[in-house]
Amino acid sequence: MPPASPSGGVPAPRTSPESPKTSRDKGPTSVTRTRRSLAVLFLLPALVLLGALVLYPIVWNVVRSLFDSSGDGFVGLGNYREMFSDPNIRTAIKNNAIWLVVAPTVATALGLVLAVLTERIKWGTAFKLLVFMPMAISMLASGIIFRLVYEQDPDRGVANAVAVTVHDTFAESSAFPKAHPRPRSALEAAKGGAFLTREPVRSGTTVLLPLVGVAPDVMPDSARPAAAPAAPGKDGGIAGTVWQDFTKGGGGTLDKVDPKELGYPGMRIEAVKDGEVVASAKAGADGRFTLPAKADGARLRLPADNFREPYGGIDWLGPSLVTWSVIGAYVWMWAGFAMVLIGAGLAGLPRELLEAARVDGAGEWQVFRRVTVPLLAPVLGVVLVTLMINVLKIFDLVYVIPPGSARDDANVLAVELYNTAFVDGDAGVASAISIFLFILVVPVMLLNIRRLRRERKEERR
Repeated sequence: MPPASPSGGVPAPRTSPESPKTSRDKGPTSVTRTRRSLAVLFLLPALVLLGALVLYPIVWNVVRSLFDSSGDGFVGLGNYREMFSDPNIRTAIKNNAIWLVVAPTVATALGLVLAVLTERIKWGTAFKLLVFMPMAISMLASGIIFRLVYEQDPDRGVANAVAVTVHDTFAESSAFPKAHPRPRSALEAAKGGAFLTREPVRSGTTVLLPLVGVAPDVMPDSARPAAAPAAPGKDGGIAGTVWQDFTKGGGGTLDKVDPKELGYPGMRIEAVKDGEVVASAKAGADGRFTLPAKADGARLRLPADNFREPYGGIDWLGPSLVTWSVIGAYVWMWAGFAMVLIGAGLAGLPRELLEAARVDGAGEWQVFRRVTVPLLAPVLGVVLVTLMINVLKIFDLVYVIPPGSARDDANVLAVELYNTAFVDGDAGVASAISIFLFILVVPVMLLNIRRLRRERKEERR
């Protein structure tokens, strides 16, 4: 038995210098510190790379933007003042704003529509593969492709080939855009590109309307050798011929129909009195036409529609459309990306909610607008923010697609940064542009981080 204490009670047990309780208190703390040390050790290479490749260039650019192009003279905010006073940079800022608003919105909306539609077709997977395929092509290659798509010549540019085909379906182009009378001819120029006879014509007579200016190899296939006008009938009227007064290989007589000369088929002729059209006719394959007797005393007019230039398509890469054309190429590439992400979100939607809405009498448009889109809001936010960050740094398409004459009109900050740094050799202003571009990207990144944190809190609830 233990010895009794002086007070007669049982003595208190002796404790060792380090009791088990104290040991247990230090154990978890030691393990936690060890884990933190290991975590820091494993993260150290990544932190070093992050500092060397991200943090250091940012700090260096901030410092470099405060010096002149040589890097020797301190100019403070002078580079920033010069940046905002340069018209090319102001154009780039304006175009970046257009890109930021239009490109992500259109690509996300198109991706949403395609994702919803592909759920309802039999070959949805194959269709998604085709739409997503442009993502496998580099920006440079896509730029070269669309440079050819937007070619002005309809024989080379797909976009203008379609535009010309559609236009000519509803408004036929003239076959004689270069036709015109010779000097001292019976015809004279009128307003709007038309031609008028110098003198009024009389019933019962014939009229010759010679023209030149159409190359023999571009004459319509329906053109036949011109024939002299037939004599007017008993009822009077006016007969005439409109033809190409030019003999291939030389020869022939001016203002006279020669056997080797071709008529102008389809040429429209109008009889005009006091500014009003009283009769009209179309020339046949041999160029001959006839007008009724009421054309007596009128002047004959060849309307400007006969000489309208053929429709050459849309100037896609002109100053007014070049930015929108490049945005179209970007949407073609990134709509597939948006479609795949939104399609993945669409596959995870609770189908019972959609069916419940349909049972309650909602139409497909109401289900889409009031149920599907709100449920997809987190996914749409991810796609939209990702594309916004992407378009702020757009470079390749803008550098490759626009021709030299429209490159300044399509300018964006990334291209201007490259030109300022490597073409003009002004590293000070280029650094200022890079810092300004970084400042534009940061708020969008912070918005994305805030959205991710909010989603995590909602998941924990």
